[in-house]
Amino acid sequence: MTMDQVEAIGPAFTEFLRPFECYFGSPHNVRHFRNYTRGLLTDLERKTAEPLALFAGVPVRNLQQFLKACVWDHDGLTDAVQRRLRTATTAMPGGTIGTVAIIDETSAVKKGTKTPGVQRQYLGCVGKVENGIVTVHLSVARGTFKSLLDGELFLPESWDEDRERCAAADIPDDVRYRSKWWIALELIGRAERNGWAFDWMTFDEWYGGKPDFLAILDVADQQYVGEVPKTFSCRPGRSQTPMSAAAVFSQPGVRSRTARSFRFKQQTGPETVWQTKAVAVCLGDARRPRHQLIWARNRETGEVKYFIARTRRRTGLRRLLQVAFTRWNVEHVFRVAKSEVGLTHFEGQSYVSLKRHLALCLVALAFVALHTMRLRGEKSRSDFRASVPSVEANLPAIPEPPPGNE
Repeated sequence: MTMDQVEAIGPAFTEFLRPFECYFGSPHNVRHFRNYTRGLLTDLERKTAEPLALFAGVPVRNLQQFLKACVWDHDGLTDAVQRRLRTATTAMPGGTIGTVAIIDETSAVKKGTKTPGVQRQYLGCVGKVENGIVTVHLSVARGTFKSLLDGELFLPESWDEDRERCAAADIPDDVRYRSKWWIALELIGRAERNGWAFDWMTFDEWYGGKPDFLAILDVADQQYVGEVPKTFSCRPGRSQTPMSAAAVFSQPGVRSRTARSFRFKQQTGPETVWQTKAVAVCLGDARRPRHQLIWARNRETGEVKYFIARTRRRTGLRRLLQVAFTRWNVEHVFRVAKSEVGLTHFEGQSYVSLKRHLALCLVALAFVALHTMRLRGEKSRSDFRASVPSVEANLPAIPEPPPGNE
């Protein structure tokens, strides 16, 4: 936003911040809170302490100390943001699938060796192994509403094994290496403690390819539709022979089935048509099928995806695909978080500072998400669902190409 736009929404933003000010302990911290979050909504190129301080007209050192050393409750702030969003979304229309939790991660290239969690690792932001950090996030989508709920740094094993290095970066002793899927479960647990109940969960193939992650969701009786790799191991029907997801749909009996086709609207870009099939499968030691494995092929591009779905009751393929493609929303959330609010702009050597930057970004993003809903409500009915993926009526079945053309 430009300075004029920030000024225009100033009163609403000030009112939005008021309930969170109790987590900052002193008038000085409250002023820093207002200045920092207000700066996050501006069109500054970088949303780090120095430019934010200069924009607010305060000493740079003050905002740096606000992030690292001042006494305030960033965990309590995050909890409060989640509760505020939960209350605000209760009355919002949930569409046909209700409230969907979206698990994903983002990354940022960093120079040097001092930023908490930095090392050479795969970074999705550049699509290759590079020096940087990774954070795991939980987002939510309900009807036309979407926002970020939480985030946590992924601490690599190399950091966990060097506690002196961790201490120098203000990383507490109880923050250890955990797999990203375990971090995701922690984020889900925190959201549930703050009143969130998710009708569905969805995630990409990295998470879907982790049997332990799926097993925990199954024990918790959580419904989900998540992408899995083509090498995903399962047993079709009551078969005792495990095979890959790709192999399941290469079996003659499955391959000869007619694929069903669905058209999806996207937030940006043209509609997409996906040809789909589903097979009941067993995971792990299960003796009878409790999951559905879904094959989906983009008619235009030929891209093939595999999904694993667990439901409490019989659910149509149309709805399962709608849940799966709800993950498109996270691309919008991350784009706003990075480009407009500066989620990945953090520069520093303190884990505490990083956590606080993430918490303050959640505040700004929550306001943006709720303010967007208010603005959308002022549009005509034809615009109301313009940004939400939806499924239209079945298209005529289209012959599929041989699986070998994947």
